[in-house]
Amino acid sequence: MMILRLSEKKWRARAVNTALKKLFPKAKIALHFSNPWELLVAVQLSAQCTDKKVNEITPMLFKKYRKLGDYVTANRAEFEKDIRPSGFYRNKTKNILAAAKIIQEQFRGKLPKTMEEMVTIPGVGRKSANVILGNAYGVVEGIAVDTHVIRLANALGLTTHRNDPIKIERDLMAILPKEEWFSFTYRLINYGRQHCPARKHRAADCPLKKFYKPDYVYHA
Repeated sequence: MMILRLSEKKWRARAVNTALKKLFPKAKIALHFSNPWELLVAVQLSAQCTDKKVNEITPMLFKKYRKLGDYVTANRAEFEKDIRPSGFYRNKTKNILAAAKIIQEQFRGKLPKTMEEMVTIPGVGRKSANVILGNAYGVVEGIAVDTHVIRLANALGLTTHRNDPIKIERDLMAILPKEEWFSFTYRLINYGRQHCPARKHRAADCPLKKFYKPDYVYHA
């Protein structure tokens, strides 16, 4: 098992981030939205669903439900039908419609701008809150850790925690400059999608293979 000191992790993180910047100089969120509320809806729909599929669902959804109030008064069964292709549609409907009511009643119809308030909204955990705050308001309080980030942060020796997103986020925040937190997530996600997916692939073709941990098990 490779164990690195904090200074070594910081060096590795900077080197990895520099390489990612060259590969993806304009990395950004893939979800489509036109306002903070639409972003929250899209983020909730993306749970256990691809961004591509969400982007196929949201044009019609956002045309049908144009403002927050439309979600507050939405028919649950009809909304479930509208988002069914995203999977887990009953739970997503429950969270999205509940979130609309809470935002209207407790936050005067506008998404809050702090992590503390965001995570009180149904269906919004720390990862989702990081995505929404950063993309909607430019507020960066942490690093969004999804499955790509979990897998690759381990592969690249940037964390000592295999599956705990909160602890992995803390590890990454400790070794990356704050001004890099927001974009790092999207660079790593793009890298995972385009070069080093979880499915079987040739590791020799991965651009960042020189940074992989010696004990990292991947498909050759």
